[in-house]
Amino acid sequence: MAAKKAAKKSTKRTGKKGESHTFKVLYDKDIPWESDDVRGILTLPKGVKVKVLNHDPVMGRIDMKQRFPPGYVEPKHTHKSWHSILVTKGRMCVAGKDLRPGDYVFGWDIPHGPYEYPDGCEVFIVYMGDAAHKWEKSDLLGHKNIWKAKTGAGKKGVKAHIARRSVGRE
Repeated sequence: MAAKKAAKKSTKRTGKKGESHTFKVLYDKDIPWESDDVRGILTLPKGVKVKVLNHDPVMGRIDMKQRFPPGYVEPKHTHKSWHSILVTKGRMCVAGKDLRPGDYVFGWDIPHGPYEYPDGCEVFIVYMGDAAHKWEKSDLLGHKNIWKAKTGAGKKGVKAHIARRSVGRE
């Protein structure tokens, strides 16, 4: 009985300044995808979906999955945080690299990107600090795609994103 009480106590505790140190186990299927606009966490052009797995505002840490649709371009940007990104599905093209599942990116508060997702992509990402992206619309509108899509959905997505940028709708 004492071991059972001890186990309960060890699964939840509060750290300094009220941060939650609750032990969590989550099923991916139970967490809905939501538009970034809902929380305003990333402040990227429309189209990104997120699954927030853990958010500790006191520590400034956000663990999430992000989904980028085929053809999406994440503009060159900065933010007041670092991030570690692990590609889990699809393609992420950045800094001359064509990244696939298992590949990794680390970024800091210096300008980075643009990132291209010609065939769509899902990533697991950890932010430490303010994840809000600061970017110039003119940079995105003037972006010329470098990477070619390899799937039918990607080819349609790239064409649609280029068309939206050409009329200033991104």
